[in-house]
Amino acid sequence: MARSDRHDREARARLRGYTARQQVHATQQRRRRRDDVLAVVGVVVVVSLAVVAQVVWYQADDGSEASASASASASTAPASTGDVPSSDIAEGRTWTGELDLNDDVVLGISLDGAAAPQAASVVIDLIRDGFYTGTACHRMSDAPTAEFIQCGSANGDGTGDAGFTFGPLENVPADGTYPAGTIAMARGTDPDSQSTQFFVTYGDTQLDASTGGYTVVGQVTSGLDQLTANVTDAGLTPGTSDTDGAPVVPTTITGASVE
Repeated sequence: MARSDRHDREARARLRGYTARQQVHATQQRRRRRDDVLAVVGVVVVVSLAVVAQVVWYQADDGSEASASASASASTAPASTGDVPSSDIAEGRTWTGELDLNDDVVLGISLDGAAAPQAASVVIDLIRDGFYTGTACHRMSDAPTAEFIQCGSANGDGTGDAGFTFGPLENVPADGTYPAGTIAMARGTDPDSQSTQFFVTYGDTQLDASTGGYTVVGQVTSGLDQLTANVTDAGLTPGTSDTDGAPVVPTTITGASVE
């Protein structure tokens, strides 16, 4: 009888062990299915965010509106989203520094923390974190009334950001005039869709004021002649129009500093 009881106990133990393993397996399967669903959702969200490019609107030579991409012109963004750097970072003062392109263009820059505290704080924070180093200046315009180069997208093609968008627009020229050497934030169609991208005007530029304009965050204080001689004078590869595309000289931000 004792032997039979032992066998019964062993059988019950084996059954409990098998049942437990089955439950673990079922739990793992459910977790895998859940993780697969979350992964798909994550990819969709990332792709959706990536196509919300920041753009600059201006009048093309034929009188039509030009922008960086058709997808961006159709996109909208909600109010500021994500972990936006505090506007207090700029301390309400002027910041000075350098923006290096291709190691042979050194732009002296100043950021206006008084007139554009939120945008300046974002740029300062991104520079400190090294976000811009290694990113491309993917877009250039050489239209007679719109001469600028656009930089700062995470993916190097006008898409991708640092995980946040912000507003409001600050220090916007009422007449849409952005003199040579202006540093301004690019954005989508929504005023609160500013993120990491910015543009530098290398010639006097007139942009469409009816869309709300662009936050002027600072100025180039030196080196603009290097930018034109080493990059923009070489022209562009036409993209959305004959006067809007990628610079012929591949241009990368190789360093940035501010203090």
